[in-house]
Amino acid sequence: MRWEWVTSAAALEALIAEHRDAASVALDTEFRRRDTFFPIVALVQLCWGDKAYLVDPLKVGEAEPLRALLSNTAQTKFIHSASEDLEVFAHWLGVLPTPLFDTQRAAALLGMGSGMSYRAIVADFFGIDLPKDETQSDWLQRPLSDSQAAYAAQDVTYLFAIGNQLLERAVGLNRASWVLEDSARMTPGGKPPITKFKSAYKLSEAQQCALVATVDWREAEARKRDRPRSWILADKIVSAVARSVPRSVQALAQIPDMPGGLVRRAGEDLVAAIAAALDADRSEVSAQIGPAPLSGGQRQSLAALSEQLVKIATELAIAPETLMPKADLEHLIRQQSDASLVSPASWSGWRDDAVVGPLEKWLLGSAS
Repeated sequence: MRWEWVTSAAALEALIAEHRDAASVALDTEFRRRDTFFPIVALVQLCWGDKAYLVDPLKVGEAEPLRALLSNTAQTKFIHSASEDLEVFAHWLGVLPTPLFDTQRAAALLGMGSGMSYRAIVADFFGIDLPKDETQSDWLQRPLSDSQAAYAAQDVTYLFAIGNQLLERAVGLNRASWVLEDSARMTPGGKPPITKFKSAYKLSEAQQCALVATVDWREAEARKRDRPRSWILADKIVSAVARSVPRSVQALAQIPDMPGGLVRRAGEDLVAAIAAALDADRSEVSAQIGPAPLSGGQRQSLAALSEQLVKIATELAIAPETLMPKADLEHLIRQQSDASLVSPASWSGWRDDAVVGPLEKWLLGSAS
């Protein structure tokens, strides 16, 4: 395992200029996120071959060369399970890697299995069991140990070789565009915070307004104060606020386990946010709340539709959940009786032709 430290802006600029014409690069980040909302970048790993370059952002300072690297559309970026790395790049650099080739997504679309870890994919390609000793390291400590450096280096040296082999396989199966499409749709932060409250459909209309307002207020507060959401307000208290629909600071303070400090500091703001939501167009709130469970007849349709998905997945040698997760199948069922429901963005492109279109055609035929 070979690696080299990059600890100055000049060295970083020279390194990226040297590899500007390379077809691809493997990327990874190490960061800390224990007591903050935003990830604190601690290390960036780059690899264009068999040698890793460990970029120390605490010493490099100016990161413009990295922005140029991420924005270089002629150079494919291999990242494994990129969602957290995207958060780092979005917050720190204000740009996202393009074109992105997520190797976890590629493995899934090439029939290797859904959600493969980096450790599992390295074992599959190289028969090596990577150590986990540094998984919980403090990456902001300085100096980093040789063990930490080796751990960080292996995250991109194997990745570069794996990414190129997966890309070659994807091209051979005419699925490279599939991987690139799915990778391009990845966004920092994952699902909206409201999706954690899966029983929200059971609440009254006013309670749903209070829930959405409280979740949105907490999100804005967490970002402003750069603190984890749970430090601002725990999920169970968010649910309690929604059930109570407090219309005054006094009512807010009476909610069980409500932090007194929050009431004194921001109680009026939270109550005002809830009041504004109650006065606003409630159709927008309903769109954010998860749907009620399928009816009995719809569940029967879902079972039959799932069988059709398995047939498509078998023909493509791809796991069914990679082609379309259960939530999307349920959405497709609901669209049959509610034409106002908008299709997810992930249904466009290759998935429309290979999966969604055939399923919609089958549903139409079964209905007639």
